[in-house]
Amino acid sequence: MIIHQTAPALDRISSAIARGWAIAFRTDTFYGLGVDPFNRDAVRRIKDLKGRDDQKPILIVISDDDQLTRFIENPSSGFGLLAKTFWPGALTLVGQARVEVPDELTAGTTSIGVRLPDDEQVRELVRACGGALTATSANPSNGAPASTAQQVETYFGDSVDLIVDGGQARSELPSTVVDAVSEPKLIRAGVIPWVEIQAALKGKSQNRRR
Repeated sequence: MIIHQTAPALDRISSAIARGWAIAFRTDTFYGLGVDPFNRDAVRRIKDLKGRDDQKPILIVISDDDQLTRFIENPSSGFGLLAKTFWPGALTLVGQARVEVPDELTAGTTSIGVRLPDDEQVRELVRACGGALTATSANPSNGAPASTAQQVETYFGDSVDLIVDGGQARSELPSTVVDAVSEPKLIRAGVIPWVEIQAALKGKSQNRRR
């Protein structure tokens, strides 16, 4: 079922998450599959929906800075610098996961990727759902990322409990992913160029945070 993200709809969306349902929603890049990150059954369900194995971690989007401590333990200096410089923004930072973070998210890596999106509509939805949601791309494994709610529906039909229509995806690239557990290194190229990240780490860029 496709619904539009409106203020009244946020209660319905948050109730779906509380029940362990899976939603699809527009992130700051493509559409993602969202469940409560601490609901192990719900996380396993989105893995089944995607047809992916358990060897790939699932990233998280958060609504506000204070949500980070729910997931990351002792962030490295590089993690802190990049978050301060590029958040909110399309940069997913991988840090050391807290012991409370389910293995279904980390896939046994003891680390987890987190992003604070630069999109108030997205953050509003995530905030209504408790401050954090999974955001693995809303497509079958090896399929192209979904750019619209209708594309998500084509992929999954009624297998996703709610598809939140947030309009066309606002990016043609995924988020940039950087492993910042220790010395930062690029995992996936994306919206924010690696050269900008390197410059920030060398102290050659100004703080971009708003």
